[in-house]
Amino acid sequence: MFWRPVFRRVPPLRPAALVAAGLLALGLLHAAPAKAGGAGRLPVDVELVLAVDVSYSMDADELALQREGYASAIVSKEFIDALRLGPNGRIAVEYVEWAGENEQKIVVDWRIIDGPESAKAFADAVLAAPIRRIYRTSISGALLFAADQFDLNGFKGLRKVIDVSGDGVNNQGPPVALARDSVVRRGITVNGLPLLMKRSTASALDIPELDVYYEDCVTGGPGSFVIPVEKMEEFARAIRTKLVLEVAGVVPKPGPGLIQHASAEQPRISCTIGEKIWMDHWSN
Repeated sequence: MFWRPVFRRVPPLRPAALVAAGLLALGLLHAAPAKAGGAGRLPVDVELVLAVDVSYSMDADELALQREGYASAIVSKEFIDALRLGPNGRIAVEYVEWAGENEQKIVVDWRIIDGPESAKAFADAVLAAPIRRIYRTSISGALLFAADQFDLNGFKGLRKVIDVSGDGVNNQGPPVALARDSVVRRGITVNGLPLLMKRSTASALDIPELDVYYEDCVTGGPGSFVIPVEKMEEFARAIRTKLVLEVAGVVPKPGPGLIQHASAEQPRISCTIGEKIWMDHWSN
């Protein structure tokens, strides 16, 4: 059973107090820098895969908004401040776009971010890549692909995190809950950013409870969380908040706009609803 706090609304971010409190609670604020172990991998505070949906359910506005949101969050003062408070003062990040079961593309390969210059270089690389759209939605394929990326880099992180964003349910590839469980067993935390801005009950593939689906079927691992985005103007701030929490390793406490529950063993919505909807409409 996975315990995870869930954001229902994006609260105001006070990065200094939030990050410092979280790091103190984790015993990391005054910790000595980690030493490279094993095969001499470079120590970092977090190994982070940003897994971004580019399926056809995403329209051009949403695709551009994702890119711009991640790029602006990476160079934000809040993110840089959180970065500097870590014991190593650096993280390793990879930006991956995904759609169908075998449609994952590394847009920006693993890079160290340790300050404003490296953050800007990463953000510029994200923005410079051509925008693309691909058929089908395989969150499970994205999770399994992202998990394998940690074995291919030259870093040794205190934490490993997959940050998955998207606006639809899994409709291709392995069952998403099984993929999530497999990833979590490898010591990886999965956080979610379900996009609810343009939900339409008229669409055959839409479900109104996408945030619940992400909470129960997609995310998992120690301290995992979900931040639903219901309005376009919330998107950049939601990404910034999420990245700061991921970099700082902060587990938010209950408060206004927050709920906690353990639902992984008894999901409130079918984790195969996407596959069922696809079969009902296209039978393949």
